[in-house]
Amino acid sequence: MRKITLIIIHCSATREGHDYTVDDIDRWHRERHFASIGYHYVVHLDGTVHKGRPIEQPGAHCLNHNAHSIGICYIGGLDAEGKPKDTRTEAQRQSLRQLIASLHSQFPRAVTAGHNVFSPKRCPCFDAVGEYREFQPH
Repeated sequence: MRKITLIIIHCSATREGHDYTVDDIDRWHRERHFASIGYHYVVHLDGTVHKGRPIEQPGAHCLNHNAHSIGICYIGGLDAEGKPKDTRTEAQRQSLRQLIASLHSQFPRAVTAGHNVFSPKRCPCFDAVGEYREFQPH
């Protein structure tokens, strides 16, 4: 198993209320010449968590941090006009928290942060460091 030091939260940068699948994201990433979906987990609007790339493999979701991170993407992140917005449903909020708690128990020294901490992007369109403060190394 790889050494995991980061759990990085992303949004799919899709408009609120429109659901997409792991297969959709896999196709988008392959069109960008990735080997497969870059995220390890995808959280759908209804809160279901779907596996993407196996966590044993480095992701393709955060430049210079893929080798030692796990990437989680929630579907959404844009309002109806295409502007950045925290569009997480209550089900997504709950599932993200449960998934991060589970990963944190497996990798207690991993820092949980949003993609925006490592890149000049708005993704995941909310303050992941603040929201998941309890899932930081002690």
